[in-house]
Amino acid sequence: MNLRGLFQDFNVSKFLIYASLLLFSVLLALRLDGVIQWSCWAVFAPIWLWKFTVIIGAAVGTGVWAHNPRYRAEGETCVEFKAMLIAVGIHILLLMFEVLVCDRIERVTSEHVWLLVFMPLFFVSPLSVAACVWGFRHDRSLELEIMCSVNILQFIFIALKLDSIITWSWLVVCVPLWILMSFLCLVVLYYIVWSMLFLRSVDIIAEQRHTYVTMAMSWMTIVVPLLTFEILLVHKLDGHSGLKYVSVFVPLWVSLVTLMTTTFRQKGGNHWWFGIRKDFCLFLLELLPFLREYGNISYNLQHDESEAFEETLAAPEPLKIAPMFLHKEVEIMPSPGRYFDPPPKLCIDTPD
Repeated sequence: MNLRGLFQDFNVSKFLIYASLLLFSVLLALRLDGVIQWSCWAVFAPIWLWKFTVIIGAAVGTGVWAHNPRYRAEGETCVEFKAMLIAVGIHILLLMFEVLVCDRIERVTSEHVWLLVFMPLFFVSPLSVAACVWGFRHDRSLELEIMCSVNILQFIFIALKLDSIITWSWLVVCVPLWILMSFLCLVVLYYIVWSMLFLRSVDIIAEQRHTYVTMAMSWMTIVVPLLTFEILLVHKLDGHSGLKYVSVFVPLWVSLVTLMTTTFRQKGGNHWWFGIRKDFCLFLLELLPFLREYGNISYNLQHDESEAFEETLAAPEPLKIAPMFLHKEVEIMPSPGRYFDPPPKLCIDTPD
């Protein structure tokens, strides 16, 4: 296990998002089951931490950008800075939605309709579409923006259902979500088929086989539990299931834990958050030099037989003594470590 390679590709931004969602889902499940009696503002504490970290990081990065004009000529610095501004704009709209949700739930006599609460999400979706087009042109990875852009119809259905404008069951309300999950299931099936073909092929190196098998297992561990969670939640909301919310949320926790583990092998991340202008782990190693001793270690738990064979060859062999002349024939033994063809045998014919 190479710790340096493991943390060098660590994506701290995605890890923060998945960890915040995991902790929030745990608190939400306990709150819905009545195990804890916290207010919604306290239950949303991991979400507040996530959003305020993004806002503070963008503010510091913008300050570094403004006070150091020479940094703007370094590679794709302008592209990364614009990507950070797009991300923080979307996060601010999401923060407005979450604040309105907490205010609507805590105020029983609130006059805010759910359509008004979901209004920030209605603005996020077209903005996310524009961000995705910009990201594809500049080869940027925008997972959050893609999720917000494809779920605009789902946001509208949920708001109409909560305001009792439509009386559909939750199974029908979530039809856009089922369409999206069907596409993700096709992606999982694609990776499974390709991994099986690569395992049976003799022309593919072992590293490529391992990569495709790992991707197939990761997608399967993410999508299948996520689909299970959505089905259980819909049945719970429709009153067809007596499970507690903690049991319903368990598959979601499996997906989030899997996503957290994949962040250690995902390259990327914007270098302008907090103005560090480099990978987070490299910045952390420069900030705390004593971590280099532990980050530059690799472990090999497999014993290599070739090394043992080389050690055996390197060991000195005992000196061999060549035999004496026998029956007019000479036999020459090669010296240790040197190999060459022996001379032809000497044969003397006796005259009649």
